Amino acid sequence: MESRAKKVTSGLIWTYAERLSAQLITIIVTIVLARVLAPSESGLIAIVSIFINIANAFVINGFGNSLIQKKEADDIDFSTVLYFSIAFSTILYLMLFLCAPYIAEFYEEEALTLIVRIMGLRLPLAAINSVQQAYVSKKMMFKKFFFATLGGTLVSGIVGITMAYCGCGIWALVVQYLSNVFIDTIVLCLTSGWKPQMVYSRKRMKGLFSYGWKVMIVGVMTTVYSNIRNLVIGKKYTSADLAYSEKGELFPSAIAGNINSSITKVLFPVLAESQNDKVMVLKMVRRSIRIGTYLLFPIMFGFAAVARPFVILFLTDKWAECIPFLQIMCIVYALQPLQTSSLQCVKALGKGTLYLLIDIVKKVIGILILVTTVIAFNDVLIIVIGALVLEIVSVIIMVIVNRKIIDYKYKEQVMDILPTVMLTAIMCGSVITFNHFVGIPYLVMLIVDVIIGIGIYVGGSICFKNENYKYILSILCSIIRKRREGKHDSSL
Repeated sequence: MESRAKKVTSGLIWTYAERLSAQLITIIVTIVLARVLAPSESGLIAIVSIFINIANAFVINGFGNSLIQKKEADDIDFSTVLYFSIAFSTILYLMLFLCAPYIAEFYEEEALTLIVRIMGLRLPLAAINSVQQAYVSKKMMFKKFFFATLGGTLVSGIVGITMAYCGCGIWALVVQYLSNVFIDTIVLCLTSGWKPQMVYSRKRMKGLFSYGWKVMIVGVMTTVYSNIRNLVIGKKYTSADLAYSEKGELFPSAIAGNINSSITKVLFPVLAESQNDKVMVLKMVRRSIRIGTYLLFPIMFGFAAVARPFVILFLTDKWAECIPFLQIMCIVYALQPLQTSSLQCVKALGKGTLYLLIDIVKKVIGILILVTTVIAFNDVLIIVIGALVLEIVSVIIMVIVNRKIIDYKYKEQVMDILPTVMLTAIMCGSVITFNHFVGIPYLVMLIVDVIIGIGIYVGGSICFKNENYKYILSILCSIIRKRREGKHDSSL
């Protein structure tokens, strides 16, 4: 049991390190490429990515999960799924290859035909990669994920940047996109220790398919839904408009992703273990929401406050139109901890039907908002504001659900986040006021903004004796103390 616990802890550390390093490198590469390439070129890649992501969802969702879910999966199972996935992904690629001219015609961009056909080569590579990842996950060798992802992201970033500065234009993004998954796959193949056998079992595949197809459909539906907005923007407006919208979401999603995924990974199993104790469940959900918002609100709202100097300084003036998109998406992602914690509670309590119903209701409302904004307004910014409206509605839904299933009273839900909201408002108000009245270079402004923001938020937490600040500080002190004690014991 202890060995298993160590593996889980180690896995979480390496998984978090993998995500953090990959996102950091991706952000740096994105900033460099954005400075070199035109928004319209990034927009074309964003259009192609919509279709590649949807096709890719068929490949990476389902069958790899089947191998992880099956307790006694052996080499025959892994080899069978590998050959099936390669064949299936090849068929999908051929379909995408044939549809490429129609996609180009739909978006009135002739260049898309060749780009779709080349970027679509990702599908067979992803099929091989998904089986390798399933093997590594099943053996809990998460350290290999770190090096594979780091290698792919770093090398592909260097290749993309080099090609961009050599004047390759949009093909720098295409090669970067393909080389990432190629290197990731090669590294896993060389380090995982698993080699496929020349065997295929129809019987084994039938059993794995019975589980995998359901997971695959859910993954495809989620991917399609998450790409609908970009699909509409890419068609109704210009590729540059899509690039501004996508770039505005990229940075907030990268920053908020780690906090939300950490809440999901940690909270769900703990709540599931305590599901019979409603008082304890309520206590943990409240703590999770308070800590999640305390950490994410200042980062997201603070980022929105410094959006202009950040974009102009790092992405240059040609990306100035993405500033309002970035600010809106910062607010969208700031609200997510309010939902994440509540949804993990619903799952942990075994209320699967309610969980599915909430998901369906949110998707239906989201589509209705999207259709309304597209028909009633001829403005990309309004469509993105619609995403914010959906997030607010989703939070209201979860507030009601919390009251019903764990007796989390409305007043308690408001009071739990009110101190954070007030601190964040004071911090952002100070930063915005400073930027408005002081005319200094953007680099100096950004540095001063960060200092002011951190100073006011931390200083306010200390002055008002904020409970969340004291809780986080006590945890950090405990970790430092244990490390010191561990070093002392080892020296003895």
